[in-house]
Amino acid sequence: MFKIVEKQINVEFTLGHHQHCMVCQIPNHVGFGESACELTDPRDKWQQILSIFEMVAEGSGNLKKLNFLVLPESAMPADYVEEALDFIREHFRPNTITMFGVEHVHLSEYRAVLERYRQDNEEALTSVLKDLDAGDIERVPTNWAITAVKETDGRLRVFLQAKSHPFVGEETIDPFHDLYRGKVFPLFRCTPIAFNFMMLICLDYVYRDLYQSNISTVIEKANDLFFTTRQRLDLLTILECNPKPEHRAFRDVVNGFYGEYLAYTPGVRDTVTIFNNVSDETTGIKTKGEAPFGYSSIIIHESHKIGPVDSPEFASDDFGGLPVCRLRFGTETRLYYFNLPLFHELDPRTTRFPLKIHGIYRPDPDGGWEHMADHDVMQEDEETPEKECPLGSAAEAGTKK
Repeated sequence: MFKIVEKQINVEFTLGHHQHCMVCQIPNHVGFGESACELTDPRDKWQQILSIFEMVAEGSGNLKKLNFLVLPESAMPADYVEEALDFIREHFRPNTITMFGVEHVHLSEYRAVLERYRQDNEEALTSVLKDLDAGDIERVPTNWAITAVKETDGRLRVFLQAKSHPFVGEETIDPFHDLYRGKVFPLFRCTPIAFNFMMLICLDYVYRDLYQSNISTVIEKANDLFFTTRQRLDLLTILECNPKPEHRAFRDVVNGFYGEYLAYTPGVRDTVTIFNNVSDETTGIKTKGEAPFGYSSIIIHESHKIGPVDSPEFASDDFGGLPVCRLRFGTETRLYYFNLPLFHELDPRTTRFPLKIHGIYRPDPDGGWEHMADHDVMQEDEETPEKECPLGSAAEAGTKK
């Protein structure tokens, strides 16, 4: 069963100012070994992630304001997790939250990391120990992720969670190679400035069974938060290594999450949903038909409004007629830096564009990252046919569709 546990963290965002987020759409090169999906180039992959970490630590321009750094599912080599956490502890600024997926490990190895950071993972550790006691599953593969929170006083807290539902390459008829099903998922509650967020791993977003669905549990928890404290779920981040990021199953859940078709859902109406996928350079995952990796996106309720835009790097739409506004990125390897909407209703006295892109970075020949100039981001090639924005004139800022 999908269980949400609240985690209080001391993160002090600037009162009355939006938070800044960087989504890292980088490639995974994976192979199927003893532990299902393993990175085939762990050292090179760590060097790429380290280059991102170093850029964040340097904080050139307004990168000093970064609050959330997000990397895709299975992006971090397992052998470099401690090195990554040490870098965050030593070099990242206070009030920085880093989320990243880690390549598959055996359940016994996942348990060892839970025990190392037991103070913040008691519920997840208890669940794993109970499962281990019930069967011979020490060597089953585990797809997991870390949320590393550097609090206001500089203390680093490390929270772990395991994926609850496998994709086709992670699920087998052999129970000793089938993916471990995680059951405990943190809901982070920031103080003293109230801000609530969760992170899920890919198919955790769409999974359902006879008794419940993951997303309905998230909605129920967020509604309970609203009714008891008048707070909401502000941010939901989904880490993906997904060759079909716009599959109908994801679209259906987005529709139900924001649609309020059967009941009011005030706990999630203003939630910002971020899908952080890998880029189109990803290799090693076999799929049927076309596999368009990439297309990371930001989704907000239609009441927020994202103005019509269609550029080579991103475009806005309503995800095929849903009650949402979506900013959809491309497929290439990029770092997207933007702000999370602060205002929950469109108001010309505050802002007509609650979500703004602050910068897009692409790899440079030296293994670092180059901030793309405005003309590279917005300008089409001369040979590229002109495209019409999917939102059309009906999504003009300040108007309802």
